[in-house]
Amino acid sequence: MRITEIKTYVLVADNADVSLTSSAQDTILVEIYTDDGIIGYGETDTNPWVAKALIDSPGTHTMDQSMKDILIGKNPLDISKRWEELYIGTAMTGRRGAGVNAIGAIDMALWDIKGKYEGEPVYKLMGGNVHDTITPYASLQPLGSSFEEYRDSLVEWAERAKNLGFKAVKSEVTMNGPYTHNGMNENDDKHTLVIESVRKALGPEVKLMVDVQYKWKTAEDALRTVKDWGEFDIYFLETPVWTDNLEDYARMHEEAPMKIAAGEWLTTSHEFKDLIEKGKVDVAQPDIGRVGGLTEAKKVSKIVDKYERIIVPHCWKTSISISATAHFAFNTPSCKFIEYLPPQLCHETLRKELANEGFEFKNGLIQLPTKSGLGVELNNEAVKKYTVG
Repeated sequence: MRITEIKTYVLVADNADVSLTSSAQDTILVEIYTDDGIIGYGETDTNPWVAKALIDSPGTHTMDQSMKDILIGKNPLDISKRWEELYIGTAMTGRRGAGVNAIGAIDMALWDIKGKYEGEPVYKLMGGNVHDTITPYASLQPLGSSFEEYRDSLVEWAERAKNLGFKAVKSEVTMNGPYTHNGMNENDDKHTLVIESVRKALGPEVKLMVDVQYKWKTAEDALRTVKDWGEFDIYFLETPVWTDNLEDYARMHEEAPMKIAAGEWLTTSHEFKDLIEKGKVDVAQPDIGRVGGLTEAKKVSKIVDKYERIIVPHCWKTSISISATAHFAFNTPSCKFIEYLPPQLCHETLRKELANEGFEFKNGLIQLPTKSGLGVELNNEAVKKYTVG
């Protein structure tokens, strides 16, 4: 089998709002075609125009080749070899960041092809399942432009998530900081009040995670507030400080009353090695597309196992990424939860319309996939409707 064509589509929802901190409003869809008639689907969580340019651009020299030219005519089933060729062949522009994100979308599509070719779900090709079910957490980003609206929206969505059967919820609580919601500027005490309200709404039986989206500049700033959050039984606190501040993460690990999570932006296992060794994070959060695809995510899992940490993959995207994340989770012993953006509890149009994921969600749990490949069912009408480039 040989790769015959690669198509890339920039998709943007018709209700996208650039003032929102939500990357699920757009995506790049990658379709890889083969001479056997099999098509693989992939995506990645980065600026879709940038990723499209990286995949479609012609090469200029040996260190900066064309991703398309590297792949056309090659065997899609030799995924590790294709990954290495892409990484080395585009290293001058790629190597980290968006270059690896683009490789991640391609890698996802190659795994989809291989699963369809062999008639097996992707997790089986990765070595089989080590879990019978996966527990997703409902990832909730509320609406509202005032403290009261924000708190009430988040409480309402948390209650609805609980009623839908979710056994875990992650609350985005960002009313100040670099990625503050809707221009808000509330003090840290108000963040504590929001978390208190959400915990009360959920009750003690539902796991609660909190994401503050790099809110504090230093661990010292963060600890002034989060040292008092122990009473809320928070499973993990996500990205309290900037990801590059590894010394601050190490201090958070030592002094915070909950697990510390980070890694949503990182590319390659090399960056996760530093995050875990130097930053001592408790919870590694590789995003399957961003980190470099399923191939690179498997390398991250080995590092996590070595240091006896846990993995909770990031995924704020469409059913394509959600499906890939689920297959990874079933094959990963250290994976305790995965992020899940519920279509009933979000306003992101592409999440709702682009595709159906390749698994069943029942009784608050993701059931073992049975369809070949990623199992994704693409809505071609949505692709046509939302394609802008």
